[in-house]
Amino acid sequence: MALDVYVGSLTRYHAGEWETVGEKAVRERNRQGLVARPRGAAALIENPANIRTAVTAWRADLARWLGDRIDTPLDWEEAWHAPYFTGRPGWDGFGSLVLWAAYAEHPGRRCPEVLPEEWDNDPILMRSNADGFRSRYAHLLRHVELWLPNPFEFTFEGVNVDGRRIVVGSATALRRQLSELNAATWEASGATVVGWGRTPPAADASLEQRARYAFAVLSDLVQQATGHKLPMRLDY
Repeated sequence: MALDVYVGSLTRYHAGEWETVGEKAVRERNRQGLVARPRGAAALIENPANIRTAVTAWRADLARWLGDRIDTPLDWEEAWHAPYFTGRPGWDGFGSLVLWAAYAEHPGRRCPEVLPEEWDNDPILMRSNADGFRSRYAHLLRHVELWLPNPFEFTFEGVNVDGRRIVVGSATALRRQLSELNAATWEASGATVVGWGRTPPAADASLEQRARYAFAVLSDLVQQATGHKLPMRLDY
């Protein structure tokens, strides 16, 4: 199963008026136009005209629930034609980056050379996510699926627009934590990071190579999310 990352309005996301990296490649190869593929609960898909209403109502409910735990209003462009950006770190890349970050904050343990098959059960990752542990990279490690364009330090579990329970984080916090991860491990320049993202890793790539590629993809997208003040979410 592919893993893509989407930055844009949630209205556009659920309306399906966007393309993954793979869908765009297929369309361009076949010289076709964009075909909307609605994503979400049946209620959203059956009534596409009401998607924006559902999203804005969800956002208002979330703002009331968060209350004074956030300092800035939950307010971003929710038109279906708002700009969007996508990238494909893949599960192998994303998992490698997650483990790279987990092992970075437990320097006494050596990071695996290759990504384990069940990487999400890695004992060091579980240690980073244990109750009471203050992870330096929580907005990457804590199973976050949706990052809002607001600055806050905590992550939380809530109900998504389509009714699924997900973990929510901050794109602002994720951007800072990715920068701190780079400073603590690779110390790579911006140009070097851009180079990492130009070519997907080979099938026999090491965990670090996969992590670098995913880091480049996420770094670019989180800059778009914070720069354009738009949500960022996983798509799979």
